[in-house]
Amino acid sequence: MRVVIVGAGVVGITSAWRLAQDGHEVTLLERHDGPGEETSFANGGQLSYSYVAPLAGPGVMGKVPGWLLRRDSPMRFRPVADPAQWRWLAAFMRACNAATSEATTRKLLRLAFYSRDLMQAFVASEGGKSGAGTDFDFARRGKLIVHRDGDAFESARRLLDYQASLGCEQQALDREACVALEPALLGIRDEIAGAIYTPSEEVGDCHRFCLSLARLLQQQPGVSMRFGTSVQGLVQEGDRISGVRTASGVVPADAVVVAGGIGSVPLLRPLGVRPLLWPLKGYSITVPLSDGGRAPHISITDFANKIVYARIGNTLRVAGMADLVRGGARIDVERVGTLVTQTRALFGGIVPDIPLAQLQPWAGLRPATPDGLPMVGPSRLRGLWLNLGHGALGFTLAMGSAGLLADRLAGRKPAVNAEEFSAARA
Repeated sequence: MRVVIVGAGVVGITSAWRLAQDGHEVTLLERHDGPGEETSFANGGQLSYSYVAPLAGPGVMGKVPGWLLRRDSPMRFRPVADPAQWRWLAAFMRACNAATSEATTRKLLRLAFYSRDLMQAFVASEGGKSGAGTDFDFARRGKLIVHRDGDAFESARRLLDYQASLGCEQQALDREACVALEPALLGIRDEIAGAIYTPSEEVGDCHRFCLSLARLLQQQPGVSMRFGTSVQGLVQEGDRISGVRTASGVVPADAVVVAGGIGSVPLLRPLGVRPLLWPLKGYSITVPLSDGGRAPHISITDFANKIVYARIGNTLRVAGMADLVRGGARIDVERVGTLVTQTRALFGGIVPDIPLAQLQPWAGLRPATPDGLPMVGPSRLRGLWLNLGHGALGFTLAMGSAGLLADRLAGRKPAVNAEEFSAARA
């Protein structure tokens, strides 16, 4: 089958990889000069399979007023005169209840564990091949969710049995055990109420993962990657999509997979396909580790501040924030400054006194659905497939979503319940 994929971020390029493995003739279209150059470029780096609970949770709405009053809050909201934002917010508020959040978490965990299996299989099969070029600093480092508030920690402890019933392997640690496991936290020892430890969580450089897949795809017969190619629209013939229109002409297709993140919304709108997506703008810095001994080896999530820390090679990736704003991926210096301040507060002088530009500040627009469930599969138009809406979990869920997409396109029974991630919602 001739398959054209729009978008070469981590979701699009993993889709290309899985479909090429199935023997399809794959054409990948990307407006940038290489893969993974937008939201996938400098994300948090954590492959956080056991922590996929949606942003829309039962306690979120009560925290929003306090967050909006803080300049360094983990969430920022600026209303705009756009009905799409208000539709998204209305659906988000409807999802902020325990029943919906728990159901969503169960679905996401199934997809995340499937994604973990596929990622580990990929690393095992491709990582050991001479010249494969799959080095993206993949490592199983484990993860600590650090709580400073005793009530929040006790709430997390009570969830351990429930999480275990869903397949998570976790344990609660008191402050002494937490610091013994990760000595880099010694500086805030007295502030720690406890932590939840998951030894199986992994890390990797998402951008370099995309580059690795691109190198492997170059070796696959029937694969064409067209970087620097802007998509102008999709070709519709009746109720069927038959190709993709670019500046250099139409690329014909038996199936078109739209995996272009938040940029997919205006592309799909003329077809009457309106996925309910809104960008959650996130930020990161990448700290060079001249003295690696003082940096954490285990991935850390500061629960109160919603900031993640992941050692990737000889750097520490620090990421966080969820800004529901307009304005593209422009870097907000104040928000990036918060990441610098919080990192210094948590790990002492680990951030060198260097210009901010040398910390590689980054901002990305994470395409989120209100309930946190991505849309993977066929749309209501024949030949049009979607792989969208992964929010902050794009790296974590990419391989699983690509596997689900490939199974559905091939007519195989999917490894996870496809209806739970139906693209018909668009």
